[in-house]
Amino acid sequence: MTGSDAATLPGDATTRGRRRKKLRNQPGTPAPAERPVAAAEEERGLRAGWRVIAAKEFSDHILSIRFLVLTIILGLAAAAAVYATAGAIRDLASDASGSPSLFLKLFTVSRGDIPAFTTFIAFLGPLLGIAFGFDAINGERAEGTLPRLLSQPIHRDDVINGKFVAGLSAIAVIFTAVTLVVTAVGILQLGILPEPEEIARLLIWVVLAVTYVGLWLAIALLCSVVLRRAATSALVAIAVWLLVTLFATLVVGLIAGFIAPIPADAGQGSAEVLRNTALQQELARLSPSQLFEEATAAVLDPSIRTLSPGLVTAAQADRAIPSILSLGQSLLVIWPQFVALVAATAVMFALAYVSFMRQEVRA
Repeated sequence: MTGSDAATLPGDATTRGRRRKKLRNQPGTPAPAERPVAAAEEERGLRAGWRVIAAKEFSDHILSIRFLVLTIILGLAAAAAVYATAGAIRDLASDASGSPSLFLKLFTVSRGDIPAFTTFIAFLGPLLGIAFGFDAINGERAEGTLPRLLSQPIHRDDVINGKFVAGLSAIAVIFTAVTLVVTAVGILQLGILPEPEEIARLLIWVVLAVTYVGLWLAIALLCSVVLRRAATSALVAIAVWLLVTLFATLVVGLIAGFIAPIPADAGQGSAEVLRNTALQQELARLSPSQLFEEATAAVLDPSIRTLSPGLVTAAQADRAIPSILSLGQSLLVIWPQFVALVAATAVMFALAYVSFMRQEVRA
């Protein structure tokens, strides 16, 4: 073998270097330094997939007739409740002028047959979550767009994450708008401006309400993943809402009466009565609406110092010194209820997440 033959062997270093140089000079071939940059950009695009889906779903929610109708219904109900409450407070202006947090009473005081604003939210709020989540997944499946959506360069869990974030954002927009409307009506009716601490309490209540409705959004999303038809998932979610909201008190009373019965000759402050009352309160707190109502009452009424009034005897109530809690102390009172709502929302969304990731999607 001569030296010239050895120089032209296909596998030697000279030939491989010429081939690498030729490939680098070809148009459209990325340089070695550009390949990690392109891979990093592609990875960032995959990580931002849930943001793209959330933005698209949020725009669909905002522009939908469903969003407009729910906002109008909730706004009219809230405005009517606050208008009636403001009239009652104005009629009793001489007695109510010295009461603390007078502006917050617009949200918590009822008049006649018209419930308070917070009562409307506790009862009608879950419908918002159900409306934005009952067809989130099975609606895509029924239209045949779910396989096409999953064929895009995004992670599979970006679909359910983006839909949940979009629904939660739409709920936050509705509650913010309704709270602003109620505040404006209250200012026009009473002629007083809320104090900074009252504004802070209202903001905390908005976060609490969004968390409460977000729990029902997660429940509706779970129904949308598990059940194939949107109508069936809507019926199941509404049935759960009615059971928890309307019939929870009856079921709790029956269970507490069976486990801790009250003798016929038991006194008002006897141990049997206190045990039955404590059991009823603990069982009632399994309902999200009960947790939300307790937390709402404490955060919007600084005079509430405990969320278990049935366990306080008459002697203890007489010895207690009337006082107004600061915002930080009120947050300590509602902290267990808020954590319970967040935990329940996380559990329901985790169930929906795992169920969606385990499902098979066919084109």
